[in-house]
Amino acid sequence: MNMKRRGFLGAALAASGFLIPLGRDAWAVSHAGAPADAARRRLIVVMLRGAIDGLNVVAPYGDAEYARLRPTIGLDRPGGDNGVIDLDGYFGLHPALADLQPLWSEGKLAFVHACGSPDPTRSHFDAQDYLETGTPGRRSTPDGWLNRLVASLPGSSGPTRAIGIGPVMPRILSGSAPASTLALATGGRRDDRNARPALSSAFDQLYADDSRMSRAYRDAKQARQEVSAALDAEMQMANGGAPLPNGFPGDAARLAALMRNDPNMQIAFIALGGWDTHANQGAARGQLANRLAPLGRGLLALARGLGSSFDDTVIVVMSEFGRTARENGNGGTDHGHGNAMWLLGGRVNGGKVHADWPGLEGGRLHEGRDLVVSTDFRAVLSQVARQHLRLDDAALERLFPGAPAPGRAFRLLHA
Repeated sequence: MNMKRRGFLGAALAASGFLIPLGRDAWAVSHAGAPADAARRRLIVVMLRGAIDGLNVVAPYGDAEYARLRPTIGLDRPGGDNGVIDLDGYFGLHPALADLQPLWSEGKLAFVHACGSPDPTRSHFDAQDYLETGTPGRRSTPDGWLNRLVASLPGSSGPTRAIGIGPVMPRILSGSAPASTLALATGGRRDDRNARPALSSAFDQLYADDSRMSRAYRDAKQARQEVSAALDAEMQMANGGAPLPNGFPGDAARLAALMRNDPNMQIAFIALGGWDTHANQGAARGQLANRLAPLGRGLLALARGLGSSFDDTVIVVMSEFGRTARENGNGGTDHGHGNAMWLLGGRVNGGKVHADWPGLEGGRLHEGRDLVVSTDFRAVLSQVARQHLRLDDAALERLFPGAPAPGRAFRLLHA
C-alpha cells in the first residue's frame, strides 16, 4: 500500500500497533456533502472461525429436547451449579459470558437464533468463504461483502476507513475499495488444551518399571497423541490463522481506543479461532467456557472503550455454521447448520432473542441432526446496512446479490 501523509500509519504504526489520529478536519473534508449522522455510524464484525456451538452460547433450555440431546454438555436450567443465565424464560446465556449481562440489561445486546447460511456445506473453508463474500454457494465471488459495503458508503474511502485486525487482508475486506490491515499485539495464539507435560512425565515414571503396564500405557498414549494431533490439525485448519480469544480483551481495548481517537475509522473486522469443539467441549466449565470467557470480556471492553461512540456502533458476532444438536461420543459436537448471531450496540433492539424458532425435535432438525436455519444471515446484515448505515435498495442488491427477500421480519435496530 502507498502510504500518504495523513493517509495512514507512518513508522510509529509498525512499532506500536497504533494508528495516527487524523483529526476532525480530515473527517470533515473526506466526508464533505455526506449526511453527518450516517458518516459517524460504525460497524465492527467479529468472526468466530471454527463454528461456535450456538446451542450452548444461547441455550434453549425451555426446549425439552435440549437436555435429552446433550446429557453431559448441556447446560442446566437457571439457578443450578451448571445453569444458564436466564434471558427470557426459554433461552439462557452461557455462564462464562456473565460479563455481557450489563449490556443485555441495558438493551444493547441481542441474539438472532436459528440463523446462518442456507448453503448446507459442512466445510469450514467453504462456509467461511460464503460468510465473508455474502454469496452462499458461489465460490467465484471476487470480493468480500465488507469491501462492497465500504464502496457503497457516502464520502471518499481513505485507507483507514476499513481496518482488518491481523497480519493478512481477510477475504471479507478484499476487493477494489481501500482497506488496511493492522496486527495488534495479541497474546492469544497458543492453544494449551494438551499442554500438560508435568502430568505426562509423572505417568511415564509411574509405569517405567512395569513392563506389561508400561506397554499398554505407551500404546494408549500413542493412540491418544494420534487422535489429539488429528483434532489439533483440524482445529488449526478451521481457525484459518486466527488467534484464540485469550488475548482478545486487550486487543478489543486497543481497537476501541483507535476507533475512538480516529473519526475516519468506520469499519473494522477481527477474527478469533478455537471454536471447533469436536471433543471435550464441556458444559458450564471446560474448553468452550474457557474460550467464551475472554470473548465476553473483550466484547464488553470494546463496548465500554468506544465511549459515547458505542451509541453509533453496531458490533456483529458471527460464525460459519453451528454444531450438531446431539453431543457426540467424545463429549463434543460436530459440524452443524443453524447458529446464533450476536448484535451489540446503542441502537440495537436488545434484551431479546429474536428467533423464528424451529425446535429441536427429531423431525424438525436439518438432515435429522442440526438446528434449522430459519433466518438467512444476509437478512440480518441487510437490516444493519439499511437501518444503521442507511444503504438504499440498489446498494443492498450490490452488497448481497441474489439474496432472497426477507421472511419473518425482526426489528433488530431502533431508528
